[in-house]
Amino acid sequence: MQASPSAPRFSPRVSCCFLLAVVYGAVLQLAVSATDPIAPPKTAVASTPFPLDPTKDSRLAWWREARFGMFIHWGVYSALGGEWKGQPVNGYSEHIMRLCKIPRETYLQEVVKPFNPTAFDAESWVKTAKETGMQYIIITAMHHDGVAMYDSKVDDYNVVATSAFGRDPLRELKNACDRNGVKLGVYYSHAIDWSLSGDHRFPEPNGPERRKACVERKALPQILELLRNYHPAILWGDTPHLNPKELNEEILLAVRREDPDVIINGRLAGAVHGDYVTTSDRPAEFPLMNAPGEEDWEAIPTTNESYGYHQHDKSHKPAEHFIHLLAKAAARGGNILMNIGPRGDGTIAPEDQNILNAIGRWWGINGESIRGTVRTPLSSQAWGESTRKGNTLYLHVFHWPSDGRLLLGGFKGGISRISLMAVPNHNLTFRRQGQDITISIPKECPDSADSVLIVECKDPPEGDGAFLLQTSMPNTLSVFIADILGRLPVKDSWSLGKGQTISSHVTGWSRKECAVRWNCRLDSPADFLVSLNYDAPPDGGLKQVDSIGGTMQATNQDTFGGLFSVRINEQEKRGEVRERGVGVSMDLGRVSLKPGPVVIEVKADTITGKELMRLKSITLDPVNKNTPAVE
Repeated sequence: MQASPSAPRFSPRVSCCFLLAVVYGAVLQLAVSATDPIAPPKTAVASTPFPLDPTKDSRLAWWREARFGMFIHWGVYSALGGEWKGQPVNGYSEHIMRLCKIPRETYLQEVVKPFNPTAFDAESWVKTAKETGMQYIIITAMHHDGVAMYDSKVDDYNVVATSAFGRDPLRELKNACDRNGVKLGVYYSHAIDWSLSGDHRFPEPNGPERRKACVERKALPQILELLRNYHPAILWGDTPHLNPKELNEEILLAVRREDPDVIINGRLAGAVHGDYVTTSDRPAEFPLMNAPGEEDWEAIPTTNESYGYHQHDKSHKPAEHFIHLLAKAAARGGNILMNIGPRGDGTIAPEDQNILNAIGRWWGINGESIRGTVRTPLSSQAWGESTRKGNTLYLHVFHWPSDGRLLLGGFKGGISRISLMAVPNHNLTFRRQGQDITISIPKECPDSADSVLIVECKDPPEGDGAFLLQTSMPNTLSVFIADILGRLPVKDSWSLGKGQTISSHVTGWSRKECAVRWNCRLDSPADFLVSLNYDAPPDGGLKQVDSIGGTMQATNQDTFGGLFSVRINEQEKRGEVRERGVGVSMDLGRVSLKPGPVVIEVKADTITGKELMRLKSITLDPVNKNTPAVE
């Protein structure tokens, strides 16, 4: 995925499309010639204002309905499988050219030319996506290595003209998608191309003039070529920060003029100009996504930790992980674009296929609870999430209550009927308790990953916004559903982390005015054991970091420590950050709470390190009153 903002290494190459353009000035004129069928617009338009787009809603209608798509990172690098000269490479396999400093000529001779995925079957890929529940596919038409995975007339550095394969996989995928009613979109690396250094058409070293030449002589012509020849439903850009703003806006306006109906993601010219927001790579948690501009968004998890196929990366998540992400995203009005990295021979790796098969089985019963849904009016629940479609709520129960009672918190409105998605003809009994609904459920859950209940409401459902503390199961409150108080003016100082497995915490807790707060509610008196979970990697040791090209190990230079207090209404618990590590759990003792509003706030008393800690969550676990207190 995202490449380094420091210095991509470029190497020489020749393009048959511009052989006549040996003089710099002549090249620029040819690039904007109206007679060139793939030329960008004649006039620079970077300063043109971007008004509100009245066609956005109609353009996004099918995408909002879909809620689930497949991301495919596949290129000549896939044949290497994350290994170079017999040695495994840490990080994203699609970054292997940069990570291993492979010269362009070596990459051409040893990677591009031999590429020959004889087992590639576009029809099989599309049917797999459709059976999993996915309604659209985004394929890497060109990644950072500069190799076009389609028949490009702009540049012969592509798999049709240069590799042993000699076929156009994008054309085959487009035809298969059309046959199966699946939308096809293309990823295009418009700001990075490691194949271009030394080419006489592109000034050296890297800088504004070079970026202008790279965009206007290759990137923009190829993007327009893709639009004209393949008619993608989505154009997925990447790394816009590596281009000057005006170049990204030039591309954006050229695309809008060429195809007003194509959806553009937030990484082409920045989120403010995209049709939707894209999360960070490999998300495992999402914030509430309720800020202005976050109405439409898409998360891009991948099956392991690499986007391209990596034979040495065995960190594949269970299907349950992605099913939960689907429900969490839909609850917040977003889509999941789940990535797989097919192997170099064109087949889907068994690990990926097994995950897709399991999701497909769940989707076959429960897909209605995701597709076509909108943001839920309810808060997160201790047992899971909810989604909405019209007057129907879908309750996604990740943690099935063992006592046969599911408590739906903060629901306003009347209910006509409640049933299980897996047993739709069997009505479940329920009763109202103030703002909450108690539903009688079977002792055994229909699906251990996510059992879905259908709540048919008499009117559009509403919620009260507070997290209902349950007295029959643990209540784990993530910082991603909290209010982050005391935001500091320094960029990236005090904020939520990126939401990846290694960054599902708050970060930058360096001042006492910073705090984390949850607004909750309790419907009956109860005692709870309180515990807190945080990250604080040891000084001088190795830590996992989200680096350029994926997760890397780095020496930890951060320090943590200090005293904090957890205030739960009028009761206060204190703790000290002494233990270092990832996922540290600290027991804070017992609290007795009365029914009504419950405000939980974590504050710093003293900070002795660079940061206090990186808080992940707080848990209130209900206990019997005879249970001894934890001191």
